[in-house]
Amino acid sequence: MALFRTRSAAVYGIDAHLIDVEVDMYSSGSARDFVMVGMPDTAVRESRERIKSALINSGFGYPNKAVTINLAPANVRKEGAGFDLPMAMGILGAMGVVGPLDQHLFLGELSLDGCIRPVRGALSVAVCARANGIANLVLPLANAAEAAVVEGVSVYGVRHLSEVVALIANPEQFSPSVAVLQMPGPDGSFVDFRDVRGQATAKRALEVAACGGHNVLMIGPPGSGKTMLAKRLAGILPPLTFAESIETTKVHSIAGLLPGGGGLLGERPFRAPHHTISDAGLIGGGSGMARPGEVSLAHHGLLFLDEFPEFPRNVLELLRQPLEDGTVTIARSNMTLKFPASFMLVAAMNPCQCGFYGDATRECHCTPGMIQRYLGKISGPLLDRIDIHIEIPAVPYKEMRGVDTSESSADIRARVERTRAVQQARGFYNAQMPVRLIRKLCALDETGERTLEMAVRRMGLSARAHDRVLKLARTIADLGASETISAKHVAEAVQYRSLDRNYWN
Repeated sequence: MALFRTRSAAVYGIDAHLIDVEVDMYSSGSARDFVMVGMPDTAVRESRERIKSALINSGFGYPNKAVTINLAPANVRKEGAGFDLPMAMGILGAMGVVGPLDQHLFLGELSLDGCIRPVRGALSVAVCARANGIANLVLPLANAAEAAVVEGVSVYGVRHLSEVVALIANPEQFSPSVAVLQMPGPDGSFVDFRDVRGQATAKRALEVAACGGHNVLMIGPPGSGKTMLAKRLAGILPPLTFAESIETTKVHSIAGLLPGGGGLLGERPFRAPHHTISDAGLIGGGSGMARPGEVSLAHHGLLFLDEFPEFPRNVLELLRQPLEDGTVTIARSNMTLKFPASFMLVAAMNPCQCGFYGDATRECHCTPGMIQRYLGKISGPLLDRIDIHIEIPAVPYKEMRGVDTSESSADIRARVERTRAVQQARGFYNAQMPVRLIRKLCALDETGERTLEMAVRRMGLSARAHDRVLKLARTIADLGASETISAKHVAEAVQYRSLDRNYWN
């Protein structure tokens, strides 16, 4: 059979699209004639040498004929080494070694001895196979656990090219891979809120933030515990739901961050990039096909930006769209890609360059102009998108050396899970509450209305800040198991918005 077709998939953004691999073998020319068309990149073009060696070293030989391979549709660029296996199977089909493969989708990188290496985006490819009615997915064994989660597709994890040929010839001798729904979570060695001495106000604010998925900005002198608190915040977040786990695992699979043999992510991601990160590293993009950035890798999790003003101003301003919309859109000349980016932002910063402005125990050496320039690195529109602003003072000696009476992360997490269950019954967390439902779900009594009106007038809150205060008050009420929002809930929510007026004005 001189003409043969197999199927594979290419990942663009977080979704995979079907690719037809057409192989034509003809007698004119020699084995040196190996032509590949369909906009392949360098990694795809180099696959011809890997495929030749893999076929020969696996015992199948290589025909002394010319080969033309077309990757269709031809107007979309193909990247990565995942096309090695489908092209090799296409050549074997043209040689007559295997029969028709209409109900199989192949993905995998070949080594020179025929072994199959893992690739990125296996979960997205499995979703693509189900959407296109392809019954069988053949991919590397290391990627089988994540892909097997998708129902309606039989996923076969293989180690070697000869194993793939045996699977096609005798499918009854192979059983599909079993889904691994969740990777093992922490074994109890994760950091605990009990390790943080004092800071009762900050702990309360972070518990509220975790309950509603609100963004947090912490301001305080060096050594007051801002980083400790942020790292322990991840420990009180509830585990991912199944739908959230699918979305988060997709992003991590495309980025190549899933461990071999791992299934769906169970714990919410915690990302803490350094302040030297580029805009492409934070938001996504890069050369070639756009890759997800840190905001997408923190999807349904926590993004911690320590030393907030040290990040480049242009990089921080890029956070506005994902904080508002929960997605990142990357536009290129040939295509526009959209990555999910619904995350909790937790930022920590010093109040000035020396770090001791407002500290009662140490003297600040910064001039008022230096302080304003330092704080001015954080723009007003970005601050407006952060729901909770809290001051983290230095811990007094007696609290550092006193008897530890603070709660553990397990106790706080139980309350967070209970509060989030109330919000899930509404269909969303409070931080993502649609604008049209704010008046209905955040109705205030007369006292609450007066409290909010006074705060808006005195603090000059914007319309966005007004809505975010109401969402925050709704979360505080949910945490207190109250169906209605009272004046004390509004007062606490307003208190969390007052710090930026003290520092930035």
